[in-house]
Amino acid sequence: MPGPILHMGATVLCAHGGQAIPTVPSPVVMVSGMPIATIAAPYAIAGCAFVPPAGNGPCVTGQWIEGATTVMSQGQPVAIMTGVSTCVPTGTPMMPVMAQTLVQAT
Repeated sequence: MPGPILHMGATVLCAHGGQAIPTVPSPVVMVSGMPIATIAAPYAIAGCAFVPPAGNGPCVTGQWIEGATTVMSQGQPVAIMTGVSTCVPTGTPMMPVMAQTLVQAT
């Protein structure tokens, strides 16, 4: 399913409101003047509100499991808003809230 490519300026949250930021963006492809994210690098998550004893949180890292199928950067699929992700240790998904809309990938 096509979707906007995620980049350093995209707003991505864990399911509990924590801010997720890619740890290793792809420096060879820029969108809106910022490096894009691939599914290879984990996201660092800060500010997750899901803390014990409420559950097994807080979310610490996130990882894209599925991204673009036809668009690659440095041999890795690019991360897209419609991709599939998971957070560790909670197992909940990351949620892209805002990203550039000019460049789409499938």
